[in-house]
Amino acid sequence: MAVQLKGLRTQVDPHWKRGISYLKIGIRWLNGVLHKGRNLLAPITLCSHIPQLCFASKKAKKQYYDAIWFSRIREIKCATN
Repeated sequence: MAVQLKGLRTQVDPHWKRGISYLKIGIRWLNGVLHKGRNLLAPITLCSHIPQLCFASKKAKKQYYDAIWFSRIREIKCATN
């Protein structure tokens, strides 16, 4: 997430519209630290909100947004007159 928050994602994810997971972004950044002389970023705590969703493919993005979301009904109260 540090790579994303610092605006450096395009250095490791050239297919911006397709996208890769934050895990893969981090691994690619660390690979660049070892082999390309990139700076090691300071660790950050995980955000409670996701700054921007990452999808592995256009198909995964479509499935996410086309999914039907359900929630569990815990209690039903009927009003009586």
